Amino acid sequence: MERHRQTVRLIAATVRGYFEQSIPFRIMHGSTNSTRPSHLKSRARYVDIGALKNVLAVDTARRVALVEPNVPMDKLVESTLRHGLVPPVVMEFPGITAGGGFAGTAGESSSFRHGYFDQCVNAVEMVLPDGEVVVAKPGGDSAARSTVLGEGEDPERYADLFHGAAGAVGTLGITTLLELQLVEAKSFVKTTYRRTSSVAEAVRAVREECRRPGNDYVDGILFSEGHGVVVSGTLTNELPAGEKVRTFSHPWDPWYYMHVRDRTKRLPSSFSSSSSPTSSQGSTVTEYIPLAEYLFRYDRGGFWVGQAAFDYFRPVPFTRFFRWFLDDFLHTRMLYRALHASGESARFFVQDLGVPYDSAEEFVSYATKSLGIWPLWLCPLKTPRGPSFHPHVRRPSSSSSSSSSPNDEAAQEMLNVGVWGWGPRARADFVRVNRALEAKVNELGGMKWLYAHTYYSEPEFWDAFGGRDAYEALRRKYRATSLPSVYDKVKVQTDDTAAAAAAEKGWRPFVKSLWPVGGLYGIWKGIQSKDYLLHRHATWRWRAGGEKEKSA
Repeated sequence: MERHRQTVRLIAATVRGYFEQSIPFRIMHGSTNSTRPSHLKSRARYVDIGALKNVLAVDTARRVALVEPNVPMDKLVESTLRHGLVPPVVMEFPGITAGGGFAGTAGESSSFRHGYFDQCVNAVEMVLPDGEVVVAKPGGDSAARSTVLGEGEDPERYADLFHGAAGAVGTLGITTLLELQLVEAKSFVKTTYRRTSSVAEAVRAVREECRRPGNDYVDGILFSEGHGVVVSGTLTNELPAGEKVRTFSHPWDPWYYMHVRDRTKRLPSSFSSSSSPTSSQGSTVTEYIPLAEYLFRYDRGGFWVGQAAFDYFRPVPFTRFFRWFLDDFLHTRMLYRALHASGESARFFVQDLGVPYDSAEEFVSYATKSLGIWPLWLCPLKTPRGPSFHPHVRRPSSSSSSSSSPNDEAAQEMLNVGVWGWGPRARADFVRVNRALEAKVNELGGMKWLYAHTYYSEPEFWDAFGGRDAYEALRRKYRATSLPSVYDKVKVQTDDTAAAAAAEKGWRPFVKSLWPVGGLYGIWKGIQSKDYLLHRHATWRWRAGGEKEKSA
């Protein structure tokens, strides 16, 4: 802990110096899973928090971990699994950090039960914009919970800061330490794939699976209008005799979404006349996946975004051989490196959008017809009450409003839809479809995630997210008005300012726009990063014989 304290003191002194000179700054932490543009970065001073990258302690008695903000999910899971524990919500890309999960929005397949990642945080240590170091806790219903971080401190004192900073993309201060809740880990996830044959069936099946008490994980994939799969998972230590362990982390393993598609394409719908929705016969397939393999099952191929790399390098065939041969480049860390460096993120559509359940079918129909993007990801969420920069229920759905109060869990449920694929090539068309989608989401009472491109005008942004007065009050209270606001950080430049910025950078953007220069440059930057070595040496990957398998 002494090394941590010394590092935080240095960070606080740097921040204090900037504050006294009224100099705005940005945080440098070394990696990102955001696709937001970087128009502010070249003009900003930086505070380097790259040294805060360790798991400081795992308390098995209290079931908590003290985690620095730059700890990625794979390192966190490796550290906690040694103690038979795991965070309740684990971001499904290994390189996403704990600090990013708190300052951004992170909802995963366990979020129907546990909420967003920050809802599993007991306390955060933060450096405020004037250099003061404080510990913020959620307060409220969590006030009675004993914490290691800030033990004995009033849980209500900085509760407004805790909730305001969650999802506010670092605009209220710098997170330097988190106390995370942990739950018991088990060896496997018993994973069931339930076939559906329409969007309406898929949405209904997601809600049904969320209400089954034995399910620990629920998400879904819409491969097309007529082929959907709802995936449910249950933690277990039992591996039935003769059951094969399924893995997805090795170069010759299938990509997860392709495996699910192939396992279910010949199954009937669970809602067909020949199959009862409560029966597992005929319309479902079950297999056993080691826990860490399940948590990071979408890493290879980045869900299905990795196929876009083959679309870009179109002479290279999208075959299993080439997925094996190029495996080092097709994990999410390397894909993000290449996407940012190549400049292709400016025309690649990467959006997560939360909508009320009764609007989900209409939203999917609109998104697929206007963009032509398949597959889509479905992730059920238990959301906080607003105001919040996280997607949350702005109006109760018709299916819950008649019987639920605003505080009931049913009134806080929504469905996230992941829309990821190539957008229109022309800049004007790309902006147009993004703005149209934002308007549609707002019309349906939904909200988008702020890791992605945001095209709202400032009035439109605050109309969609609300809470501007409360947020600005927090900025004044905690002396953060010299920092960029949330809107400043997430907005996309207009055409005029984008053209001016490109002109400042000279000829490089033009050259990178020429096929295949940008893609090759992205690959080169990925190789330079050596991120591919992190996966090669990962200890969370299942190795046959490396762990004793329990039989029923």
